[in-house]
Amino acid sequence: MKRVIGLIVGALLIASAAAQQVAPDVLMKNVTNDVLNIVSKDQDIQNGNTAKAIALVEAKVLPDFDFQRMTALAMGKEWRKATPDQQSALTSEFRTLLVRTYSRALTSYRNQTIEFKPTKMAGDETDVTVRTEIKQPGTKSVSIDYAMEKADSTWKVYDITVSGISLVMSFRDQFGQEVLNGGIDGLIKTLHTKNDLRAKA
Repeated sequence: MKRVIGLIVGALLIASAAAQQVAPDVLMKNVTNDVLNIVSKDQDIQNGNTAKAIALVEAKVLPDFDFQRMTALAMGKEWRKATPDQQSALTSEFRTLLVRTYSRALTSYRNQTIEFKPTKMAGDETDVTVRTEIKQPGTKSVSIDYAMEKADSTWKVYDITVSGISLVMSFRDQFGQEVLNGGIDGLIKTLHTKNDLRAKA
């Protein structure tokens, strides 16, 4: 799991969409270049400054992620059993977990290059997959696909697939077991505890 999530450096390379009408693959490519430029020049982030990396993620990544849908997909059938307050708490904790995980991954960025595959989509299509490949000298390339949905003229990422493994689906068994053991409140508590430990690390 840690290896899979750690490979999702590409997920950090999506920023707030200033021009919502731009095609999703073009938008991501433009923003990727911007973020890579920031990271390549920021020695603090490269030296492991997690707080600074989190700030970059908050500013550049979060606006383009649909965390509620990601959480619902990760929860599966258990999502419908949660109250609105529980759903809100789950989304908040899952968001924090992913942000801190991504931020730590960002501090390990070392001159990777991102290749964007051609994206075919109809003019009125609202659900597409943007395919990319992360390349680094001396290691095997990693494919990263972004499932994106357009709602109210805004494209949002709702899942990321790394080398054929879905991020949200990789959490489903874990979340299901936590709910089985301690209920939905137990899962919320577990996520909160993990986030606290990561914050103190």
